[in-house]
Amino acid sequence: MAVEIRELAEKDLGAFIDYPYDLFRGHRFWAGDLKRDVRHLLETGHPFWRHGERALFMAYRDGRPAGRIAAIVNHAHNNFHGDKTGFFGFFDCSEDKEAAEGLFAAAGAWLKTRGMDSVLGPVNPSTNETCGMLAEGFDFPPMVMMPWNPPYYLQLTQAAGFAKAKDLYAYKCETSIPFPERFEKIIARMNRDGKVTLHFADVKSIDKAIDEVKDVYNAAWEKNWGFVPMTAEEMDDLAKALKPMLKPDYLYFARYEGRPAGFVLLLPDFNIALKRVNGALGPLNILPFLYRFLFRLDRGRMLTLGVKKEFRGKGIELLLIKQAIAAAKKMGWKYGELSWTLEDNGLINNTIEAVGGEVYRKYRLYEKKL
Repeated sequence: MAVEIRELAEKDLGAFIDYPYDLFRGHRFWAGDLKRDVRHLLETGHPFWRHGERALFMAYRDGRPAGRIAAIVNHAHNNFHGDKTGFFGFFDCSEDKEAAEGLFAAAGAWLKTRGMDSVLGPVNPSTNETCGMLAEGFDFPPMVMMPWNPPYYLQLTQAAGFAKAKDLYAYKCETSIPFPERFEKIIARMNRDGKVTLHFADVKSIDKAIDEVKDVYNAAWEKNWGFVPMTAEEMDDLAKALKPMLKPDYLYFARYEGRPAGFVLLLPDFNIALKRVNGALGPLNILPFLYRFLFRLDRGRMLTLGVKKEFRGKGIELLLIKQAIAAAKKMGWKYGELSWTLEDNGLINNTIEAVGGEVYRKYRLYEKKL
């Protein structure tokens, strides 16, 4: 039967959300977020869509879903970078070349009508959220807020005319590895004058902590490839989602002479618990979920490590990483994932490797001219 590509109306958002949970049901590695969280991200009331547009497409073969994709215009990105880049995201597909080509063609055609001259992805819906296509490291589950896809996704994307734009690295760092002595000496020298101090977030006054995150975040990543500043509303929305999960060890700050200089955000690998619920909590799975949530979280992820440009080269990055390792040990993590970093960000990559981190997964962003 021929493949049919349909643009979905808002009332069909549920079908778009459900598709990957059905495609990967029972899969040994794939793990999906709670569907309510995915719905919140995709609904037009989410603060991202105040500066973005989207169209949702699904492929059907013989009347059955065969794939999905979102075409995305991020006006904040294009205003910040001065270009006309469109994006694709939320791409999932069966091993069906015709369905994938139809989805990419539909997304590209829609983006062209919006004046875009190229397309980049996957981003869900921007580089500030989950992004990238798993390119290496398929044989174990993903960390929290990181994607997993089968290898054939790469072939489907390349067959549709896309080429590599950039690889993103995920590092694995065993908590048993001792912190290098030479870096201990750098931190000790830095601490002699007392100008650099470490502060943990007060989760009871999370709004003050988020204000400090806002102060550092957009400044620390401003020059990174693909970066888009987060609006205050997006930051507030993220804070609302994180607030119930935060502990002081997860979010902490470095200050230089009292001024915000950098911060780190850690999260346990909640995917360990989420993997068993297939996107929704109910009476039959709430107790197993809570058991894994409370007792089985033996690994985690460093989502962000940012230091303002004017404070780099003083050893602050090393201090933040050292504290991350200490926090991970305290929480009983066997290892932590530091993800993601740009493949050509030599400064941070060299630092991570020097403290014992090894690249164990790669994620790819693809691009294509329209």
